[in-house]
Amino acid sequence: MTSNNGKLTKKDFTSDREVRWCPGCGDYAILATVQTMLADAGARPESTVFVSGIGCSSRFPYYMDTYGFHTIHGRAPTVATGLAASRPDLDVWVVTGDGDGLSIGGNHLMHALRRNVNLNILLFNNEIYGLTKGQYSPTSPMGSTHKSTPMGSLDHPVNPVSLALGAEATFVGRSIDTDRKHLTEVMTRAYEHRGASFVEIYQNCNIFNDGAFAALKDPGQKDENQIRLKAGEPIVFGPEDEHAVVAEPDGSMAIVPTAEAGDRVVVHDPSRSEPTTAFALSRLSLNPTGPTPIGVFRDVDRPVYDDLLRDQVTRARSERGEGDLAALLESGNVWEVA
Repeated sequence: MTSNNGKLTKKDFTSDREVRWCPGCGDYAILATVQTMLADAGARPESTVFVSGIGCSSRFPYYMDTYGFHTIHGRAPTVATGLAASRPDLDVWVVTGDGDGLSIGGNHLMHALRRNVNLNILLFNNEIYGLTKGQYSPTSPMGSTHKSTPMGSLDHPVNPVSLALGAEATFVGRSIDTDRKHLTEVMTRAYEHRGASFVEIYQNCNIFNDGAFAALKDPGQKDENQIRLKAGEPIVFGPEDEHAVVAEPDGSMAIVPTAEAGDRVVVHDPSRSEPTTAFALSRLSLNPTGPTPIGVFRDVDRPVYDDLLRDQVTRARSERGEGDLAALLESGNVWEVA
């Protein structure tokens, strides 16, 4: 419902569909945050599209009063790429999960990021396949015992932020489903970024993987384990900022007592042109069971694929005219089949 002063509200982005996730699922919190954030950021429902693949997270478009596509497993970035390239007037969002986006969809995700397509990609990471009832996923920790790994997973888990940085995504962030203020800040930055933005969201599955992110969410643990990245500030954390992140000679990063860090404390700069430092930060924690960075890891400018593609098409038309599709199809090697 639009407010009296013409400003949109959360209700303007809320569909009339019944929201059908398990009670207590972290997706509810993410949905509410996205709806409010879009209204506050000045987005318009008629200019917004949500594209999803398969999984619990992929119900998302049904609950947004915007345009939406519920596509096939892992292929949401592909459909979204075509849409973004052909409709520059739209804000295109991809909603995916750790299974949909990193298993069957890993290839598509990687190419959307490296091309720097103008997309906002939200990856809900609950470290489990929820829709298909509790199999381990690409982000499940080694040793995880689930329905498909009764003796423990043997797979080394994917670090989504490291993967995105390795693909040289121009915007990479991480947040938590129930930390509404922090999640809003990160997603607003992603929305304002032109190019491919990637945000990993730690999302609790209270049915099949409850408490996976307790170290970052529980009152007795989160102050000790959340490493909040703030541009231009030294990376220190803990109730009294007693821990610091320092750079090691081999290019990695380590956590030491702040009192011992001296001038080695890393000052966070997400605008660095090279992703090396951001990648080293992402490797501080392979799984969020201890000190883990959250916030914006990287935010840089690079030519956007959509713009380059449209410029190329315009140039081709200018040099060669509109062209004749029928003539093209009938030229060169043509066979008649009896």
